[in-house]
Amino acid sequence: MTAGTVTVGGGTTQPTPTPTQPTTQPTTQPQTGNFSVKYSQNSWGTGATVSIEIKNNGSTAVNGWTLSFDFPGNQKITNAWNCTYTQNGNAVSISNVDYNGTIPPGGSVEIGFNISYSGTNAEPTNFIVK
Repeated sequence: MTAGTVTVGGGTTQPTPTPTQPTTQPTTQPQTGNFSVKYSQNSWGTGATVSIEIKNNGSTAVNGWTLSFDFPGNQKITNAWNCTYTQNGNAVSISNVDYNGTIPPGGSVEIGFNISYSGTNAEPTNFIVK
């Protein structure tokens, strides 16, 4: 047989082709652990109000969390609520406060802050939750 999967008479066995899995783009921002991060903003040209939701997609509660990311432009946090933050250049680290440190399985916390900027205000995409 030449067109089949087996050749008889000292030939070789042709492997069955393995179907390839389609690649899909993630619907949430990149992150580590079992979290999802939603970033949204209301921008007015030289500033914006940002809202972030951090969701625990795991099966155990999280007790204490830190969100890290880099702004892609010259955004500067001017004040924040429901979190503490540090910013060193473009690098931002945001942590829980006493009342929102625990995130139950399937639960989420919402934080927010205001930023100032000049030029463009692209949203960050490199979120890491620990």
